Amino acid sequence: MSIGLPGDPTMRDVTERMIRVDHAGEYGAARIYAGQLAVLGRGGKGDVLRHMQAQEQEHLRTFNAMVADRRVRPTALLPFWHLAGFALGAVTAALGEKAAMACTVAVEESIDAHYAAQLETLGDAEPELRRTVKTFQAEELEHRDIGLAHGAEQAPGYRLLSRVIKAGCRAAIAISERV
Repeated sequence: MSIGLPGDPTMRDVTERMIRVDHAGEYGAARIYAGQLAVLGRGGKGDVLRHMQAQEQEHLRTFNAMVADRRVRPTALLPFWHLAGFALGAVTAALGEKAAMACTVAVEESIDAHYAAQLETLGDAEPELRRTVKTFQAEELEHRDIGLAHGAEQAPGYRLLSRVIKAGCRAAIAISERV
């Protein structure tokens, strides 16, 4: 995204979009883990899922604060992401622990690419947002690695499941930036 030419978004416009979509993404991630925990919370993966959910909740708290402090309009789609995130988590968990981990891997790989693009766009601008995105990106990669270590790639239909979830993530990102 080019910044500085007539008609281009200002840095404020760019950072507002970033905060809006990151807030929505972290909200959705917390809901995915809530759905997974509703199905698998008492099983062997419960502690692992709770660990990742706790980190997502911290990410959400951080972006809640940025939304308030910077007066960024949250996405109007939060009620939809509330339901869709929980449903994605619960459905993949109902398919089994490995499918739940496959969901985690697909989502976190999508978020990693999204955060990498944001960091490139930010360059040296917005040091607080840049630090936050870098820290959260590292934790999202930790979640991906946890998913891989817990058999994500052995989930039935892993490649298809991964492609579908990643396509959904890309669509959610594009929509939440603007709506």
